[in-house]
Amino acid sequence: MNELVIFLCKCLTVGLAVQVFFMLVFLWYLQSYNRTLLPDEELPKTAVILCLRGADPFLSDCLKALLNQNYPEYDLKVVVDRMSDPAWAVATHTVQEHGAANVDISPLRIIRKNCSLKCSCIIQAITELDPSYQAIALVDADTIVHPHWLRELVTPLADPKIGATTGNRWYVPKGNHWGTIVRYMWNISAVVQMYIYGIPWGGTLALKTTVLEQTKLLDHWGKAFCEDTMMGDILGKHKLRIKFVPSLIMLNQEECNLSALKSWMQRQLLFCRLYHHHWLAVVGNAILTILFPTLLSVLFVAAFLTGQWYPAILSFSYYTSYVLSLLLITVFLERAVQLVIRSHHQPHTQLSMTVIFKMLMAIPLTQWVYGLVFLSSLRMSKVKWRGITYKFQSPWKIQLVEYRPYHPSEQPGASNISLN
Repeated sequence: MNELVIFLCKCLTVGLAVQVFFMLVFLWYLQSYNRTLLPDEELPKTAVILCLRGADPFLSDCLKALLNQNYPEYDLKVVVDRMSDPAWAVATHTVQEHGAANVDISPLRIIRKNCSLKCSCIIQAITELDPSYQAIALVDADTIVHPHWLRELVTPLADPKIGATTGNRWYVPKGNHWGTIVRYMWNISAVVQMYIYGIPWGGTLALKTTVLEQTKLLDHWGKAFCEDTMMGDILGKHKLRIKFVPSLIMLNQEECNLSALKSWMQRQLLFCRLYHHHWLAVVGNAILTILFPTLLSVLFVAAFLTGQWYPAILSFSYYTSYVLSLLLITVFLERAVQLVIRSHHQPHTQLSMTVIFKMLMAIPLTQWVYGLVFLSSLRMSKVKWRGITYKFQSPWKIQLVEYRPYHPSEQPGASNISLN
């Protein structure tokens, strides 16, 4: 057992070194990013596309923020699954209350059987645009943007080498459900990896319309399960880059329970497994950060119960040091991102001792949950997303096998719980 414990300790050291390196690269980019914005006369006419199924907890706030952009010429295109959907009433009421004239709300007219419902909505919105639009921006209903969001998203597209721009989500580490804090901890690692591996986030994403035509992206979306993960490979074939904009890290204050978190995490991993060439790197990272520390904790229990004190002490000390190191990484990243969030007057989290202690307790819980979800996602050939069932044989062979309208009874009981 001694040799196995020493081997795992060495692996843990390597895994921690990789995570620290990734963190430093990410922090360097946050600090060094040059935020320059185009003047009004150079900004292209843009269509902002929002796809809805079910009324997300902060949907009204999302819409209000989208209607208050510091941008000269843009239109908001909202595509709702059906007029009977709870999101329809929220969207129409918010727009009427605001008195906005640059909004078009329409139901989804064609439910495609070979892609996700979200891809169907995006395709409908784009194909109905007239040629005057030079850029499109995608946004999710759980994204509450700041006033300069669209300007900061579109500005980098002026560079001909940049095909798309993106931001990312950032959750709050507080709430009444353990799923909330586990999602926060998992997402911190995901945000860093998405930057390192060049994975865009569809909740804040912009492209030039010429790029859509050049890459035939609508054809890909017409047979895909998600709209964002595959874009790095598709744009890369045309020598176009995806630029991550740090100021577009958007705060999400929703909560979730552990059962809903499982489905959400499975989808994120499934998107990456199906559509991203760095999937094996994600697998390697999971082995380093999940499998090895879990095995070390199991060996500690086994050594302690059998009275093998040297491996018990060694495994316990290494595992404890590893968890504390992860907590420090989390705090460093949280403080760095808080500077970004505060610069746009978004709500920020006070890292009290209670919050930090809860984060510490959530680290091993996140490892166990992630490990179980990761294993289950490898065997998935069917997935349910907001009441719709999909089957898939390969990345480009998706089948919508069961559709039904979203019913108000499916809304969570609490007003701040994420829709699954």
